[in-house]
Parts: sequence; C-alpha cells; structure tokens
Amino acid sequence: MERIPCYELDPCLRTLDTQVLRAWVEEGQSWAVLEDTVLYPEGGGQPCDRGTANGIEVLEVRSHAGELRHRLAAPLAEGPVALVLDWARRFDHMQQHTGQHLLTALAQDRFGWPTMAFHLGEEVSDVELAVPTLSLGDRARLEEAIAAEIRAARPVRARRVDAEGYARETVRSRGLPEGHVGDIRLVEIAGVDLNTCGGTHLQHTGELESLALLGTEPMRGGLRLFFVAGGRVRRRLATHEARTAALRSLLGAPDAELVATLQGKLDQLLGADKRLRRTEEELAEALAEGLAEGLAAAPGVLSEVHLGERDMAFLQRLARQVLAAAPAKVVFLTAEAAGQGIFLLSAGPEATLDIPTLGRGVAEALGAKGGGSGKSFQGKAPDLAGRARALALLQG
Repeated sequence: MERIPCYELDPCLRTLDTQVLRAWVEEGQSWAVLEDTVLYPEGGGQPCDRGTANGIEVLEVRSHAGELRHRLAAPLAEGPVALVLDWARRFDHMQQHTGQHLLTALAQDRFGWPTMAFHLGEEVSDVELAVPTLSLGDRARLEEAIAAEIRAARPVRARRVDAEGYARETVRSRGLPEGHVGDIRLVEIAGVDLNTCGGTHLQHTGELESLALLGTEPMRGGLRLFFVAGGRVRRRLATHEARTAALRSLLGAPDAELVATLQGKLDQLLGADKRLRRTEEELAEALAEGLAEGLAAAPGVLSEVHLGERDMAFLQRLARQVLAAAPAKVVFLTAEAAGQGIFLLSAGPEATLDIPTLGRGVAEALGAKGGGSGKSFQGKAPDLAGRARALALLQG
C-alpha cells in the first residue's frame, strides 16, 4: 500500500524526526531521500516547501520515480534527521491554493467561467479562465461571492478514494494524470467544491482572511485573472499605503486628488519639454549656420570639426548646410553622444572622392561600426582616440 507522507496527513505539522534513507551528490548538488517528510514537493501549480534538515537548508523538493527527493545546501549524512518546515511559506501557499479552489468553483458554478490552469507565484497568483473578457462589474460580483464563502468559514477536508469511489463522486477535475493507478486524493470545500488535488490547504475558508482580484490580461483566447489571498492582501495594502503616503508628501495633495494632481504635473513637464526641444532646435540651427559658414569658406576640399556633445541629427544638419554652400567640399564631423563617439563623412555633389572606401578606412581607424553609400558614411565608436589617424587618412 502506498505510504501517505506527513505533509498530506497533517498539513499543519511543522517538524518531523525521520531517517535519511539515501544521500548523494549529483552535478555538484546534494540530494537526499527520507523515510518521511513534512515538505511538500512542487506540483499541481504549487511550489515546493522549504525548511531545514539537521540545520541544513532544504532548497527544493521534487517527486521523481516514486520517491521524494530533497535538494540541500550541503551534504546530509544517512541516519536520523530532524526536519523543520518553513511554516510562513507553507501557510502562504495554503492560503493561495485554497483561495484558487474557491475562486475556480464560484467562477464556474455561479458565472460559467471555467478554469483552464493555475499558477502560484511569489507575489501574485493567477488562474486562466476560458472567457474572452471580464468587466469590472463581473470581477466585483465574483470577489463578493468569494468574500461571502470566506465569512462562512466552510470546512476544507482532504480524503482518498479508490477508482470505484471516485466514479461515484461529482468531482471538478480536468482528468487524472495519464497512467494513474491507486487511490485518488480529493479536496472538498464543504457545500462548494470537490476537486482532485495533491496540494496543501487550509482547515476552513475563514483562514483565507480575504481574497482580492487584481486584474486580467488576454491569454490564449481566454484571459489570466490575477489574485492575492490572506497575508498577501495585507502586505499589498501596506505597500500601497506607504506608496500613497509618499505621493501625498511629494505632491501636497490628498488621496482623492493624487491622480489629477500628478496628471497636471505631467502635463506641465510635457509642455516644458516641448518648449525646451524647440529652443534647443533653434539654438542648434543657429550654431549650424555659423559653423557652416566657416567650414564652407575654409581652404581645401576637406573641412573637419569636432563638436563635443551633439547627436547624429545635428551632424547631418550641419553637413547639409556646408555642402549646400560648397558643393565640391567633403566634411568630416565628429561628436560624442550617450558615452560614445560618432562620426559623419559626407561629400557634396561636385566632390570626386570615393566616400564609401574612405568611410571604411575612417571606421577602421576609429574602431567603429558604420556604413553608407554614395556621398555619405556614418558610424559609432567606443571613443574617438583614433580621430587623428582617421584625419591623416583623409588628408593623405
């Protein structure tokens, strides 16, 4: 007969004295199989428990080939072992998983929204519902129905049945695992739900404390509904309250006016940003005009200048103005942008130099990546330490 582990017999048991049957190291990881355990293995959408074994941290528990394997932070010797469960983590998982059973049952039976999958996350959990959308009103009605069943403190019980017993029950299930043999574990919320499940659950729905529906997102033709239950609701509320208090202080507005006040500040910043961009463009245009006059009038075919902090758009504007005034010129412009060097090599329509070939030589001298064709070549370099070499190439 299959041995039922302690975590299933008593999900509130927090310690256990047992035996290490087998211990080994595999690919640098320490593993052990115990005679019994209070630590739940990952499965059914629920993460595994954690705890300690003789003071050594248990990092993972998984079911493999009919045995429960414990991965540890250090090797564990065969013989007696004292297990201590991380109860805070277990109780949180019990709240989220029991909350999911209640949510799924009411979504299906009261509203006709079937659950297709469940995921218990570190901060937020979710169910996938086979419905295209849920309105705010739909969510509010589901949340209130859940709250009513929490207030009712309905008993939650787990039991095992054989195949014949299972056939006589009205069970909510997406089907048993392929090749399943032996007893089937059922979890019942009295008067609400009967479900196949191997996870850990609360003793009654009152221990859920509360459950909040957070929002939805589209998922494979249905939607994912996010929720938190129990202690996570209180922690989330505390985080929101602290954030709201900080916003009240920063914005000098009461809670009811925070959004409007922040929107007003954002609108002001957007207007100021637009005005600043216009001013910068006007200054850049005036600077380009002044530089263009000097570069166009400079002797020789090649005109060059380093411009400090400027972007490629400014270099291109300056090159156009120079070459419009001096169509036989070639300009070599460099600048710094976002911590990188940038360069532009551009020729007027009357210039006869082979710009693509020269551009590749400049890029090599600068250790840059770039490209171009015809009369223009541009690129980016980690720095401009090779600018003198590039300039010598162009002047040679």
